[in-house]
Amino acid sequence: MRRLPVYFLLDTSGSMFGEPIQALNNALSNMVSTLRADAQALDSLWLSIITFDRDVKEICPLTELAMFQLPEITCPQSGPTHTGKALELLHQKVQAEVKKGTADQKGDWKPLLFLFTDGKPNDLMVYREMLPKIKALNFGAIVCCAAGTLADDSLLKELTNDVVHLDTADSSTLKQFFKWVSETIEQGNKSQGTGESVALPPPPSEITVVI
Repeated sequence: MRRLPVYFLLDTSGSMFGEPIQALNNALSNMVSTLRADAQALDSLWLSIITFDRDVKEICPLTELAMFQLPEITCPQSGPTHTGKALELLHQKVQAEVKKGTADQKGDWKPLLFLFTDGKPNDLMVYREMLPKIKALNFGAIVCCAAGTLADDSLLKELTNDVVHLDTADSSTLKQFFKWVSETIEQGNKSQGTGESVALPPPPSEITVVI
């Protein structure tokens, strides 16, 4: 079975401390449960989670959905947002992990990327250096989510046209966002083999699409 690799880059900088990080944990847990209820997703989906604050960590290496264990995500009480360094690690992982097709064997489906942040990159130079390298990896979809008033939509638009904005990073809003993410992933599963990029499903009312 060909894999559909899905990468999550999650902001765990100081501004996520408290209710936002708890809401993020709950929303991710709900999303994984939803995906597990989809037989096609269980067959093909592989998930990876990278968190970024002052440090960048791969907290979940690329793992098939049936075996995936979501650890509790934590964050420091303060500290910068190293989005650029997170993209650096992502670039290394995708190059090493996503299987390319050969004459004898089909490779993986185009990977999907979901980036969630409630701030802006403190390593802006690294962030901008990584943009063309990430775009060259041929993702099936790159979706960025900016949460709250401190997140900068325009910087995320430099990475992808698919940027959504949440007014807050509270429990109900994040639950709706990750429910939409699971629908997007399921859509990606269904569009496998067409060669097309993934068409995003209509977002719920809590999510504003940034034009």
